[in-house]
Amino acid sequence: MVADTLVRPLGEPEIIEEESTGADLPAKVILFNDDWHTFEEVIVQLMKATGCGRERAEALTWEVHTRGKAAVYEGTLTECLQVSSILEEIALHTQIEY
Repeated sequence: MVADTLVRPLGEPEIIEEESTGADLPAKVILFNDDWHTFEEVIVQLMKATGCGRERAEALTWEVHTRGKAAVYEGTLTECLQVSSILEEIALHTQIEY
C-alpha cells in the first residue's frame, strides 16, 4: 500500500492563509456622558485608559459633556476592549463600534 503525499513543485512558495479573528479589525471606543462622574474623574480615567495627555483628555471630556458622547479612542478591537475595560473600572458607560 502506497501513501498519498502532496508534493509542491520546487520554487513555488507555500501559501498559508490565516483566518482573521476580528481582533485586528479597526474599531473605536465611544464614551457616553452621565450625571454621576466629575470632569476630573473622567479626565484621569481617560489618561489612564488611553495614555493621552491631560490636554487631550480635557478636550475629550468636554466633547462627551457637550455632545452626549464622543469617540475617545481608535485602534484594533483588542486595544479598544482594553481601553473600554479601563474606562468601565469607574462605571463609565462605553460602547465599541467597528
